[in-house]
Amino acid sequence: MRAIIHHTFAEPETVLNVEDRPLPKPIAGEVRVKTILSPIHNHDLWTVRGTYGFVPELPARAGTEAVGTVDALGDGVEGLRIGQRVVTGGTFGVWAEYFTAKAAGLIPVPDALSNEAAAQFVSMPFSAISLLHTLSLEKDQWMLQNAANGAVGRMVAQLASARGIHVVGLVRRQEAVDQLRDQGIMNVVSTSDVAWRDNVAAITNGAPIVAGVDSVGGSSAGDVLSLLATNGTLVVFGAMDGSILELSSGDLIFKQATVKGFWGSTVSREMDAATKGELFSELTERVSSGEVTLPVSATYGFDDVRDAVQASLTPGRIGKVLLKP
Repeated sequence: MRAIIHHTFAEPETVLNVEDRPLPKPIAGEVRVKTILSPIHNHDLWTVRGTYGFVPELPARAGTEAVGTVDALGDGVEGLRIGQRVVTGGTFGVWAEYFTAKAAGLIPVPDALSNEAAAQFVSMPFSAISLLHTLSLEKDQWMLQNAANGAVGRMVAQLASARGIHVVGLVRRQEAVDQLRDQGIMNVVSTSDVAWRDNVAAITNGAPIVAGVDSVGGSSAGDVLSLLATNGTLVVFGAMDGSILELSSGDLIFKQATVKGFWGSTVSREMDAATKGELFSELTERVSSGEVTLPVSATYGFDDVRDAVQASLTPGRIGKVLLKP
């Protein structure tokens, strides 16, 4: 079979190549899946660079989320059948024509979901809904997030709105405000406007912002913290601008703020099965109804993976870049 491989840790667009690899065989409790589509996530690219929380042995495959069809069953596997569509959001090495995964970690795909939506159904959407679950916000409360035009930012806004929670989104460009408005996502402010803080206050009408989500790092994290109410919580979700947070000690002290990290892989692993099932059911309902959208920017073949990475890194992109064997 063909698989996307890297032999060193470096920028993905310089080290990823397609190579032939042996067809994997599922062991007991595993399933072999024939890949249909797989998205490119930021954490996939960080892993190729060697800068993520998980560092694979080299040479390494890549990719963590995919939709595919069950191709072979290992001993003892029940509840799945050959040809059935399934998704995985936590199986390493899915940028390949075939991959093996634990049967318990695969999710059958509802008929209502297209392959394009199913391919990105788990990682980002479940992170978004898990983040909201962790924040425990109540109806009509306000939260703030930067990188509002990112995949998770869009889904947080859509899921929160469906739950009656108000979200103010921060972006860096006015064009992004217009793009999100076209997708039905309102209450977005561009920090390129010198009056952006006043614009946030006008949107909330002075209501307390009880939680903030930072996916950027640097001074942007401090901007989010500065707008939180007393006893507010800042959740660090990502670090687009680097690993250093620039936070005001005055904001931390006088607001008595809480700062915590969020890693979706750990949250998902530690979440009880009943809660996880409820959240996935809600996701299925929201995506099927169109309340949560999963747009696709472009689809590339494996041989064009380096171009696909460049497209994924393009600012202003709307939707995920997908890989197709």
